[in-house]
Amino acid sequence: MRLLFEMDKKDYGKCTHTFTRDSARSIIIRNAKIAMIHSLKYDYYKFPGGGIEQGESAIDSLIRETSEEAGLTVISDSIREYGYVHRIQKSTVKEDECFVQDNYYYLCNVEEGIRPQKLDDYESDEHFTLEYVMPENAILSNRTKDHGPKDPIMIEREARVLEMLLSERLI
Repeated sequence: MRLLFEMDKKDYGKCTHTFTRDSARSIIIRNAKIAMIHSLKYDYYKFPGGGIEQGESAIDSLIRETSEEAGLTVISDSIREYGYVHRIQKSTVKEDECFVQDNYYYLCNVEEGIRPQKLDDYESDEHFTLEYVMPENAILSNRTKDHGPKDPIMIEREARVLEMLLSERLI
């Protein structure tokens, strides 16, 4: 899979160990809009998806996470690699830890209809809501609004992937 870009804060000089947590994210385009998860609490947009569990493939994670967060059923035969973003920074959890993440993005289609979400507690607290939005609106929101305690690197990552999709005329 091609590297889309790298986000390296270079703030991890004193790290003694690394924590790695890769993720898989779905890119679902319909009528020039893109399916995004909107955190109503912190007013940012993210692609449906999340962490790849131990022993789980990226594709299985993509299907599971898209169903849980968005209530959408991915059509397996439609999944196509788009690219990945490599992220590295000092952990926000442990002072001596470095956080490394590869975020794998896949273009895919979904079945008609929306099922109930199965949100984690923090996702429910943030009021994760599926929205089909114009990519420019999601980019603007991610770059101009106050997102409280949310990691600005994660929010900017999503804006940059949206910009790439627009520049490649996929949306």
